[in-house]
Amino acid sequence: MKRKRVLIVEDEQAVAKGLIYALRAEGYEVFWARTGAEAIELTSREQPDLITLDLRLPDLSGYDVCRALRSQNNRQPILMLTAKDEELDKVLGLELGADDYMVKPYGLRELVSRIRALLRRAYGELAATTEEQVQRFEGLEIDLTRLEVRLDGGVVDLTPTEFRLLQHLAARPNIPVTRSGLVEAVWGYESDVNSDRTVDVHIRHLRQKIEKEPANPTRLLTVRGIGYKFQG
Repeated sequence: MKRKRVLIVEDEQAVAKGLIYALRAEGYEVFWARTGAEAIELTSREQPDLITLDLRLPDLSGYDVCRALRSQNNRQPILMLTAKDEELDKVLGLELGADDYMVKPYGLRELVSRIRALLRRAYGELAATTEEQVQRFEGLEIDLTRLEVRLDGGVVDLTPTEFRLLQHLAARPNIPVTRSGLVEAVWGYESDVNSDRTVDVHIRHLRQKIEKEPANPTRLLTVRGIGYKFQG
């Protein structure tokens, strides 16, 4: 089995070395970028399966790096790491395309566990499907074999987290799912970020990608006081 590749974006050498040691001990192939520019270049060249991204870098902010990576259609999970603990910072990271968020100081074991869960959720569970499985709706296909979504025949560029969120809702058409239920099913653990905001941001991203009029959705509907449902 091919080893998963993790890119660590961290300018503090001591922090980076500890994480590199822990991840290599778990069997991951690890790359290290000390700056934002180096992170963007390494992502393009090595195509890691996951990126841990510190917000405080000597050249670019982690937000700038996240924005640049997503604008280049890099879909791998991004786990943001920062010493800040303000809700505004967390929501901004999610708005720019991060999948999850951890606040320093964090335990190394907890961080490795979070990375393992993100990788499993992004690639392991659905990718283990051997038979061709496609969820089909009017103009929309969710392909569980290829892990891709097609809208009117064209492939929609989704992150693994966005794919899992859409797939989970579409597997239960017309049935409301609570935000907490979506966090448990899609993220699989208690996120550092407020769960309501986490889900809301990702739903907004999905609407922008699959709805003809994101402000007036016809597929991903809000169920007031509960959460969301997929209109099948």
